[in-house]
Amino acid sequence: MLRLHLPLVPGRALALSEKTMRRLVLALTALFLLVQAAALVTLLFQNRGQHLADENQLTFLHAQQVAQNMRIKQLQQPGLMPSQLLLQDAVPEEALDLGRSYFLVDGQGKIVASLPHEADQSGKSIADILGPRFVTDIPVNAPEMMATTLVNGDEAFMTSLDLGGMNASLLSLQKKADVLSVWRSRVAQISMLGAVTLLVLIMLAGAFHWQVAKAADADHLLSLATTRMDKALIGGECGLWDWNLYGGEIFWSQSMYDILGLTPKSSYLTFAEVTKRIHPEDAKIDVLTESLLKGESKVFDQEFRMRHVDGHWVWLRARAALAPGKKMDEPHLVGVVFDITRQKKLDLMNREAEVRLKDAVENISEAFVLWDTDSKLVLCNSKYQQFHSLPANVCEPGTPYKIVTEAAKEPLVRQFVPGQADDVSGARSMEVQFADGRWLHINERRTKDGGFVSVGTDITALKRQEEYLLLSERNLMITVRDLQKERQLAEEQSQRLADLADKYNSEKTRAEAANRSKSEFLANMSHELRTPLNAIIGFSEIMGQQMFGPLGSNKYGEYASDIRRSGQFLLDVINDILDMSKIEAGKVELEMETVNPVALIEDVLRLVGPRAAEGKIILLPQLEKSKAFLADRRALKQVFINLISNAIKFTPEGGKVEISATRMGELQRFEIVDTGIGIPPRDLEKIGRPFEQVENQFTKTKGGSGLGLAISKSLVHLHGGTLTIASKVGKGTSVVVELPTKPV
Repeated sequence: MLRLHLPLVPGRALALSEKTMRRLVLALTALFLLVQAAALVTLLFQNRGQHLADENQLTFLHAQQVAQNMRIKQLQQPGLMPSQLLLQDAVPEEALDLGRSYFLVDGQGKIVASLPHEADQSGKSIADILGPRFVTDIPVNAPEMMATTLVNGDEAFMTSLDLGGMNASLLSLQKKADVLSVWRSRVAQISMLGAVTLLVLIMLAGAFHWQVAKAADADHLLSLATTRMDKALIGGECGLWDWNLYGGEIFWSQSMYDILGLTPKSSYLTFAEVTKRIHPEDAKIDVLTESLLKGESKVFDQEFRMRHVDGHWVWLRARAALAPGKKMDEPHLVGVVFDITRQKKLDLMNREAEVRLKDAVENISEAFVLWDTDSKLVLCNSKYQQFHSLPANVCEPGTPYKIVTEAAKEPLVRQFVPGQADDVSGARSMEVQFADGRWLHINERRTKDGGFVSVGTDITALKRQEEYLLLSERNLMITVRDLQKERQLAEEQSQRLADLADKYNSEKTRAEAANRSKSEFLANMSHELRTPLNAIIGFSEIMGQQMFGPLGSNKYGEYASDIRRSGQFLLDVINDILDMSKIEAGKVELEMETVNPVALIEDVLRLVGPRAAEGKIILLPQLEKSKAFLADRRALKQVFINLISNAIKFTPEGGKVEISATRMGELQRFEIVDTGIGIPPRDLEKIGRPFEQVENQFTKTKGGSGLGLAISKSLVHLHGGTLTIASKVGKGTSVVVELPTKPV
C-alpha cells in the first residue's frame, strides 16, 4: 500500500484517497460476491430445468422399452395375460433407478402388477394412487412424460402406454422429488464450494479492511498530534522551522503562516521567499548562519522583523541550532520562532509610560518621593528637592534613605495627624513646618513590593485659613447670640400671625355661610315675587288691550302699558337672580341633546329680532352648515339671547350686529360682533361677575340687573366651553363662545 508522508503536515488528499480506496475495495468485493452468487443461482436453476427434461426423457424411454418388451412377449406367446412375472421380465434393472415405478392396469382400472416390490400395489385401483382425474389429464400414448399430482399431494411425472391385445396399459410413474434428488446433491456440492469461496473472500476483505483501518488510525493519530502541536504553537504565538542549508528549502509550520497571515501553499518555502519578507535594516540571516557553520557560535538567537500580508511588520525572535540531515553533508538549521510583536509594543508602551509618569510626577504640585524595599531612592520630583532644600547629588536614584534625610533640613514642627496611622499597611500622615513658615501635609504609604511612597502637600494657605477661621468662629459666636435673641422675637411674631390666621379662617367660614344664606334668600324671594308680578303683568295687559271695555281716559292705557313694561322688567331681573342663585348653589343640571347650531341661532334671532327692529339695528347672521353637537338647548338659547340682546342694547341706531357659527375641529365656535359703544379696558375684568356693570347707578343709561353675562358665562363653563370678550371703546365688542362637540 502506497503512503505519502509530508513533514508535520498530514496528507489530507492522501487520507481521502485511502478512505476512498478502502470503500472501493469493499464495494468491489461485495459486488463480486453478489454477481457470483447471482450467476450461480441462475446457472443452478437453468440446470434444474435441463435436469428435469433429461430425466423425464430417460424415464419415457425406459417406459417405451418396457412396453416394447411386453408386446414382443405377447407376439411370442399369444394369449399371454398381464402378470407380475411378465412385468418383472420386461423391466430392466436400470429402469428402476431414481424411484421409477411401473404398473400394469387392466381395462377396469385395477392394478395387476407393480414394480418395485416394496411399492407393491396389486389389486388396488389406479384411481387410489393417481386420483379420478388422471383418465382425462393423462392421455394414452403421450409423446412425453406428463406432470400430475398424486392423491397424497406429491408432484410426479407419468406416462400411459397401451399394450394392444393384452387389454391392459403400462403406467410409468416417477415422483418429482426423486427426479430432483441428483440435482439437489449437485446443488449442495456447488453451494459448499461457493460458501468456502465466499468465506475466503470475506476473510481477505476483512484483513484488507483491518489493515487499512490500522493505517487510517495511524494517520489519524499523526493528524491529531500535528493538529495539537499546531494549536499549541498558535496559542503560544510561535512556530517551527527546519532549514535545509544546502538545499535552500525551509519547512514552516502552520502557525508560522498564521503569524504572517499567509495562506499555505506547501510545507516548504525557498530561502528567497523568506528573505524578501525580512526588514532590510535587520541582520542578514545567511550571515548569522555562516557563523554557525564556521563554529563561531553554537546557538542561533536573533530578533528581526518580517512583513505581514497586511503590510505591517511583525517582530520575531528565532532560536535555532544545527542538526544533521539525511545526509552528512546536508546540515539543517532547526528551531523555534516566537512572535514578540506584542512584547515589543509593551516595551515601547512601558518606556512611554515611564516618561509620562516622570513628567506627571514632576509637574504635580505636591512633593513626591518613592523608595524601594531597601529604602533606596527610586524617584523624586523637584518639589521634594525644593521643600527639603536637597542638593542635586543626593537626588539620584539608588541613594540610601539615610543619606537623603541627613542632607535634608529639619523642620521646626513635626506633628502626626491623629487617627491616620495604620500599623498593618504602614500608612501614616504628619504635618511639618519649615523655617520659612511653610507647612507640609505628608502622607506615607507602603507599596506592594515593600517600599513606600511619600506625598507632601503644601498646606500653608490652609493653616492661614485656619487662623482666619478661629477668629471668624469667635465673631460667629457673638453673632449667634444676637441671632438667638432675634429668633425669640420672630417666634413671638409667628405666634401672633397664627392667631390672626385662625381668626381669618373663622371669618372666612362665616362669610361663606352668609353667601349661601344670601343665595337661598334670593332664591326664596324670587319665587315669592314671581306670583304677584305675573298677576300684575297679566292684568296690565288686559287693561292695556281694554278686553272688558274702555277705561275712560287715554292716560289709563299709558299707565297700564308702563305697569306691564315695569313688571316684565322686574320679572326678568327676578328670573336672572333666580338663575344665578341656582348656578351658585350648584343646582343647575344640563339636559344634553343633539343641537343644530344654525337652527339654534335662527330661533334666537326670531326672539330678539323685534327688539333689534325697534332700535334700528341690522342683524347679520353668517352661519355655516355644520354637524349637530350635544348640548343643553335651553341653556344655550338663554346664553345667546343674553349675548345678542346685550349687543343690541349697547349698539346705537343704524349699527349692526354680526353673528357667526363655525366648526373648528372638535370645537363649535360662535362669535357675536357689534359696532356699539365698546367697553373700557379697565372694566373688562368686571364683565361677567354677578351684579357687576360698567356704568354705575348715577351714570348708567341702559337698564338691567347685570346678571345676564354672568349667567351666560356660567352656563358656557358648565358645558366645558369658554367665553371671551374683546372690546375697543367707540369701535364695538366681540364675544367668542367655544363649546366642545362632545359633552364634558
